[in-house]
This record gives sequence, C-alpha cells and structure tokens, in this order.
Amino acid sequence: MNGKQENKWMNLWELFLLSTRLGLTSFGGPIAHLGYFHEEYIRRKKWLDEKSYADLVALCQFLPGPASSQVGMGIGMVRGGLIGGIVSFLGFTLPSVIALILFALFLNNYNLAEAGAIRGLKIVAVVVVAHAILGMAKKLTPDLQRKMLALLAVVGTLIWQTTYTQIFIILAAALIGLFLFKNEVDIEESHISIPVSRTKATICLTLFFGLLILLPIIRESTALSWIAILDSFYRSGALVFGGGHVVLPLLEREFVPAGWLTEQQFLAGYGAAQAVPGPLFTFSSYLGAVIGGWKTGLLATFAIFLPGFLLIAGTIPFWSQLRRNPKIKGALIGVNAAVVGILISAFYQPIWSSSILNAHDFAFAAVLFSMLVYWKLPPWIVVLSGAVGGWLLGLL
Repeated sequence: MNGKQENKWMNLWELFLLSTRLGLTSFGGPIAHLGYFHEEYIRRKKWLDEKSYADLVALCQFLPGPASSQVGMGIGMVRGGLIGGIVSFLGFTLPSVIALILFALFLNNYNLAEAGAIRGLKIVAVVVVAHAILGMAKKLTPDLQRKMLALLAVVGTLIWQTTYTQIFIILAAALIGLFLFKNEVDIEESHISIPVSRTKATICLTLFFGLLILLPIIRESTALSWIAILDSFYRSGALVFGGGHVVLPLLEREFVPAGWLTEQQFLAGYGAAQAVPGPLFTFSSYLGAVIGGWKTGLLATFAIFLPGFLLIAGTIPFWSQLRRNPKIKGALIGVNAAVVGILISAFYQPIWSSSILNAHDFAFAAVLFSMLVYWKLPPWIVVLSGAVGGWLLGLL
C-alpha cells in the first residue's frame, strides 16, 4: 500500500513539473497548446494513445470553457483522477496568472493606462483576434449554411447587446445544427479510461449547474462585491464556447459598463495576456487584480476556470456514449458556426472600435498582422513589437 501511495505522489509530482514547464513555454494560443500537449504527453510520455487524445480534444471542443486547459485537466485526470486534474491545471496556469497579476498591479501603481506601449498592446489585440477569426472561419464555416449561421450571430450580438444574447444565440445554433447537420457527422467509437467514477462525475455536474443557478440569486440578495465578482467570472467561464477569445465580449460587458474598470484598462490587459504563455483565460487574473488587488485576481481565476473543470470531470465517464449520438455532434457543428459570428462581433466592439483610431493605427496593425501570419514570428515577438511600436506612435 505504501509503495502504491508513493508511486501515486511521484506521478503527481512528475505531472506538476511537466505541466509547469508547458505553462512557462506554451505560447501561441489554444491550438498551439494542443500541439505542445501532444508532443509532451502523447509522443514522449505515451500517457494516451492517438485516438484517445483526439477523443479528449473533441470532448473539450464540445464543452464550454477553455478547451486547451480542459484537455490538460483531462490528461491530468488520466494520471491521477480529480487530484491529477487539479495538479495539471495549477502547473499549466500559475505562470501566466502570476505574470498578469504583477502586470495589473504595476499598471495600477504607475498609472500606465495612457502610456504609448498600452496603445500598441491594444493594436496587438486587434491582430490576434483577426487571425483567430480567419482560422476559425475557414475551419468552422466551410459551407453556405454555416456562413449564414455565423452571419445571424454577428447581427444578433451587435444589435441585441444584453447579458443573455450569446446564450440565446448558442442555444438557437445548437437547435438548428441538431436538424441541419445530423447526417454530416461520421461516428467513431473510442474509450478513455480515467479514474473518475460516475458518482463523482454526477456530483461535479450537479455543482456546475447548481452554482450557475444559485450564484446570481445570492448576488441579488447580498451586497458583497466578492460574490458579484465570483458570479460574473463563473458565468463567463460557464457559457463560453470557442475558448479564450470568445470570452472577451462576455467579460467586457460584465465589467466595463458596470464601472469595475475602464475600457482602456480592459484592452490593455488583453494585449498583455498575449505576451505570456499559457491559457488566455488567465486574462481574468489581470481583471481581478485591477479591480481589487492580487486576492481578487486569484478569486477571479478560480471562478472562471471552475466551471470548465467541473464539466470535464463530469462528462468524461459518459463521453463514449454521448458521441455515438449524431444529433449531439450536429448541434456542435451549429454552435461552432455561431461562435465564429460571436468572435466577429467581439472583433468590432470593443476591440476594433477602441483600438484603431486613425490611419497610423491601421498601418501598424497591418504590419503586426503580417509579422504574425505571413512571417510566422513567435507571438511574444509580435507583442513586444506592438508595445515598442505603440510607444513610437505616441511620439508622432
């Protein structure tokens, strides 16, 4: 028994070291993260076979939340159950959490919101989201039907700007996809063996939906700011399909109109989030730290990642059965098309409208876009170039 226990802790320690190394070096966004995971966990460590890894990725794309982080959590669960999922999450996430909280404190203490470098980081945000739109649109809207779904999502989110617009659009797209695309899905069977029982999975799913329902009620009945922050970040993490870039409009509409922080602070942090490795959802760490210091930054991080963790832990034991259903995957096709439209909407407001203010800004954005897309320079070089270029633009 002692030997098994010691082996378990060694596995967890190895998982933490590997995931931390990935958290320190994984630049390039969710797709790049999946490549890093594949190289480290599948090719080198052989913790999953190719088919099981592809299945895990498919599951995380299906669920709301930060897909690449959820894949990392799932691999951690393969190694050590729920504790392994937590360990994997901490290693991969903490480096960027610490970096963004420090940036937020520095920004607040030295009042850098008006600095030229921040102007450049906001333009970087334009470039990164534009790149994400092109990549996602090519993959997720290949035919006229899906392009029309994306168009309806653009129009709906721009004209009807409420808290529940995205939820309604995603549900409507899922319903449409249920009927339009059910015959286009090929069904594969595969199984992932993970030491998470169906009982624990059911508890996690119950917690997910319970918090989603109860937190807004508790928020309305109390005046505690930390409850409001917990609710806003949890709801944002629970209702986002498509990963970090799509969480941007949800977070912006939760915090900027309410006066928690200015739009300039919001976009400056989004630009800075491109400069650090790890998941883009750690942008929440920056937002929380700007609002209420490092403790609020940690609370925001916990809140936005919690629904993703509960969902991956709650669905893995049932996934093999679910994905045999063509209607489920047809609904996913519709949702993914709508995500493209939501991303285009976010690109216009607030990113483009608040960052590209004149011809100089547009010209600089074109240069940065070429650096990222055509010259294929590492994202951190593009971000540093944006900060320096923004400072130079401020001198004109």
